[in-house]
Amino acid sequence: MLEMIAISGKTLRRLGKRWSSQPLLPVLVLVILGAIWGFIALASEVMEKETRHFDETVLLAMRIPGDTKDPVGPPWVEEMARDLTALGGFTLLTGVTLIATGVAIFSGKPRLAVAGVISVVAGSILVGLLKHGYNRPRPDLVEHATLVSNPSFPSGHSTMAALVWLTLGIVIARTQTRHGVRVFVVVISVLITLLVGISRVYLGVHWPTDVLAGWTLGGAWAAFFWLVAMRVDRRDP
Repeated sequence: MLEMIAISGKTLRRLGKRWSSQPLLPVLVLVILGAIWGFIALASEVMEKETRHFDETVLLAMRIPGDTKDPVGPPWVEEMARDLTALGGFTLLTGVTLIATGVAIFSGKPRLAVAGVISVVAGSILVGLLKHGYNRPRPDLVEHATLVSNPSFPSGHSTMAALVWLTLGIVIARTQTRHGVRVFVVVISVLITLLVGISRVYLGVHWPTDVLAGWTLGGAWAAFFWLVAMRVDRRDP
């Protein structure tokens, strides 16, 4: 018994020493656990139709009163929303992934590049499985302002935007030596993720809870990749 206590004490001291040298570790762990819990709780509420009132209220708030075909704002806002939603689409995300991978490779971080690609591919597979597993229909209250063909929950654009932009933002940030540049890259990645999700609701192709679920899932995945990146690429730029 005393030996077990001594071993546990040494383990805790070892963890404490590691966390003190890398204070980001416990933060990332908490973010991952919190995001996973949030996704599971939200998915449960959605399946029980507890979020219907919230979803309908937010979705209709983005439409002209009495005309569910017309989003609020002038036509150029709707066109801008289509441009923003493309930032979470397959074609553009594939291009961004290739660019970020190339940056990592030519910066002398091939292992980080490979980890980033694996993260993106595995994440996209997971999203597809979850979509067909939950099989939630698309919003039926408003006209869809862009083409959609698969189930609604979680939002694929929102999940992949969070997963890809945040993951690749981390990859690129770890190739930079200046702290300000690294912060800027991560902030831009977060901003793009938020705008993609909002555009999906504005265009009427997703319920708000689809987007929230996508953000939590993609955020958890990106945070986990951050942990992997710290392991794979130990050199602090």
